[in-house]
Amino acid sequence: MFSVRVEADFAAAHFLSHYHGKCENLHGHNYRVRVWVRGTELDEGGMLVDFGVLKQKLRELIAGLDHTNLNDKPEFKNDPSAERIARFIFKSLEELLPKVSVDPRLLWAVDVYETPTSMARYEK
Repeated sequence: MFSVRVEADFAAAHFLSHYHGKCENLHGHNYRVRVWVRGTELDEGGMLVDFGVLKQKLRELIAGLDHTNLNDKPEFKNDPSAERIARFIFKSLEELLPKVSVDPRLLWAVDVYETPTSMARYEK
C-alpha cells in the first residue's frame, strides 16, 4: 500500500455554540490541513498521485475558508468544530478530484489541526 500526504494552512475565526467554556467565545486558529491518499497501483510515472495537483485542489478549497468566520458557513451549522471542518474538506475533495483525473476512491483521510497538538481526522 502506498500513501501520499500533502498539507496546507489557513487562518479563520470561529466559536462553538454548544460548548460551555472559553471556546464558546469568538476566537481564531491557524489551521493546518493534511490530506492523505492511499492505493496499491502507481501510474506509468511511478506515482500514486501528483503532489502538485493534490496540493492545488486543497489550496483552492481552503481559500474559501481562509480569513473568514467559519460560523458564517452553512456547512458547519454554527458549530465549526475541527471534526466538521475535516469532514467538509474530505467530502469537497471527493467532488473536486475527478475534475483533475484523480480517482476520489484514493482519498483516505483529512486531518485538521487547530493547534500543533490538537487534531481531528475524518477518514473512510
